[in-house]
Amino acid sequence: MKRKAFKRKLYHILEDVDYGNWISRLDQIFFSVLILLDISAFILETSQPINQNYHWLFRGIGIFSTVVFTVEYGLRLWLCTVEHQFRHPVWGRLRYAFTPMAIIDFISTFPFYLLLVFHNLAVLKTLRLLRLARILKIGRHSKSVRSLVRVIISKQEELFITLSIIAFLLIIASSLMFFAEHDAQPEAFSSIPAAMWWGVVTLTTVGYGDIYPVTVTGKLLGASLACFGIGVFVLPAGIVASSFADEVSRDEINPARTVKENLESESIDLQNNSFFEQQPSLNQSLQQIQADARLLKHCLQTAQTELGDIESSQDAIASWAMFLYVQAKQESDLSKLVNKK
Repeated sequence: MKRKAFKRKLYHILEDVDYGNWISRLDQIFFSVLILLDISAFILETSQPINQNYHWLFRGIGIFSTVVFTVEYGLRLWLCTVEHQFRHPVWGRLRYAFTPMAIIDFISTFPFYLLLVFHNLAVLKTLRLLRLARILKIGRHSKSVRSLVRVIISKQEELFITLSIIAFLLIIASSLMFFAEHDAQPEAFSSIPAAMWWGVVTLTTVGYGDIYPVTVTGKLLGASLACFGIGVFVLPAGIVASSFADEVSRDEINPARTVKENLESESIDLQNNSFFEQQPSLNQSLQQIQADARLLKHCLQTAQTELGDIESSQDAIASWAMFLYVQAKQESDLSKLVNKK
């Protein structure tokens, strides 16, 4: 039982879901800094003057980060069985290995060892680019990035519709521009796919100026598409921005986290209040409040442990903790009543 609780605790630390545990925060900071250092070293290696002077440093960062990420990947495969959907010791780990973040962990680490064995194969050197996939790992250690991913997943239907509208508008505009400009500029607008480059540049309002209409019809089409582009490209940004704001608001009022944060912060301040110490009755009330706070904190920790093996939300954990608290209070009050009699 203790081993199972230890595995669950360690898994929650790695997944940064341990409700504000200081070890989880340290893990979050360590891996975020290591990912940024590793990506920076990979980028600076492409500069020959810098690489000649600091090649040893960049190489050391690459080896150290790869070893750390390999150990992390191994720990996740070992600990994933604490989750209900991965509870089987073999098939559960295989199922976990094919989750998106586990695949990112694998492809960003495995090529390093492949290049150590087949370092003379020029074809495999292109696999070094997979090291950039490590930047996606920062989403696992960043609460904001995880919230953004949840927003995109929850609004995927709305985003798909807006992207479909953009694609439809691009195809229509490129086709019309091809027929309007092909005779005047046969090289620039040689086909509809070639005209789509102009359409993308115009829709996004970038306007490189390498291809532009010269006919009256083409100019009218170009001006219309530019105006439509401004409005259409605002839609996805507005959907994501509003949903992200709602997600942040829901995180701020999360009951499980709010209960624990209040217990950890408010109860400590009450202990240092000299006014309560000077009043016997108030001091007794303060001691009762502190005892209730410790009991509620214990119930919350018990609920987290008991519900750790099933798929449960933080709302369910908070509800179960409150049930345990009320039950414990009733038993305590009944015991006091019996003792008085």
